[in-house]
Amino acid sequence: MLNFLDKTRIVAPPGYTRWLIPPAALCVHLCIGQAYAISVFNIPMTKLIGIAKPGPDDWSIPQLGWIFTIGIFVLGMSAAFLGRWVEEGGPRKAMFTAALCFGFGFFISAIGVSIHNIWLVYLGWGLVGGFGLGLGYISPVSTLIKWFPDRPGMATGMAIMGFGGGAFIASPLSVWLMRRFTTSTHIGVAETFATMGAIYLCFMMVGAWIVRIPAPGWKPEGFVAPPAHPLITTNHVHVYQAIKTPQFWLIWWVLCLNVTAGIGVLGQASPMAQEMFPGRVTPVAAAGFVGLISLFNMAGRFFWASISDFIGRKNTYFVFFVLGAVLYALLPTTGSVGSLVLFVLFCLVIFSMYGGGFATVPAYLKDMFGTRYVGAIHGMLITAWSAAGVFGPVLVNYIRQYQLDHGVAKAQAYNVTMYVLAGLLVIGFLCNLAIKAVNSRHHMTLDEAEQMI
Repeated sequence: MLNFLDKTRIVAPPGYTRWLIPPAALCVHLCIGQAYAISVFNIPMTKLIGIAKPGPDDWSIPQLGWIFTIGIFVLGMSAAFLGRWVEEGGPRKAMFTAALCFGFGFFISAIGVSIHNIWLVYLGWGLVGGFGLGLGYISPVSTLIKWFPDRPGMATGMAIMGFGGGAFIASPLSVWLMRRFTTSTHIGVAETFATMGAIYLCFMMVGAWIVRIPAPGWKPEGFVAPPAHPLITTNHVHVYQAIKTPQFWLIWWVLCLNVTAGIGVLGQASPMAQEMFPGRVTPVAAAGFVGLISLFNMAGRFFWASISDFIGRKNTYFVFFVLGAVLYALLPTTGSVGSLVLFVLFCLVIFSMYGGGFATVPAYLKDMFGTRYVGAIHGMLITAWSAAGVFGPVLVNYIRQYQLDHGVAKAQAYNVTMYVLAGLLVIGFLCNLAIKAVNSRHHMTLDEAEQMI
């Protein structure tokens, strides 16, 4: 009945253009990228009962922060445990399943909001939707690398660009829908969740229908293998062998620390802008700020991943850690001097590199471990995102709350956190510095590689 999902049914015929694959990836990633706009719902969801202001039984910001944390944690776990299934079953089956999980996650959350049960929201957007996030995130990555062996960084940038840009659509859409459904006695979060779930389900199914995989042995016309480089292997490493190497764990920490620094701020971007610049940033302007961050997050994924094809993955991450640490350390100063322009500018550069880190890491893994299992290895590495999805928001939310509980003004409640995040990026710099080529004892033999085809 579901034979159209089989991997054998989606092998591209001769003459098929590879440029149809990026739109398929974008159909999925632009939808699941809504994760970066979830903070738009935070303040409205603290007033579901009180309406005008939070009531005694309304949810708090730390409680709501766990929705995002659970979703990102499940994203990483599902990507890790199902990465090999995605490789073996093919991208269409993975995208189809991701669409069902992500769409129905919104429907379950809508019910949770309507009956004011936060555990149902955790189950819907966090757990069920998190599975959709994980499967949808990794499903096109390996496929695009195989279609673009001449530009793997650019390919992964295209694959993951949509995830960073999803909030650029979701943020204003969420605000508009809530306005349409909100009355004087009701905040329309539940109806907004249900509507967005239906929209995302449809668009992700389009991506699943379009996607194709190249025929065995296919290469783009005129393709010439790149010259030998110490940090770019022509061999392959099995997924379960890769996780035994120091290179895997160093890259794991590189990604984890880079993401921890950005994701905590990203999850609270809307309220942070309003609290650091009270009276100057309205809820609508804050939603626009989240959308602008999303645009640079998306553009950075394509820009930095493409740059990495020329300067190398390791050098690209050096830029992220050095420049990022400086900018995080300067963010509190922008608030103390009241420079909203500098605050926005620094955040845009920071989040372009944050997105670039996600888009560059699959090519980094391809360079280290070859292309045979890059999708599954990437899935394993996404556990670093899961860890960061816990560390980052908890760090920002609870340090902020601690500061407020001890009399610190809201405008200064994020200062200590920014300095801590800058320190994490310094540690990430040292991890990236230690990365060297994988020892040849981890490489698959020619016979093993041929048997895996």
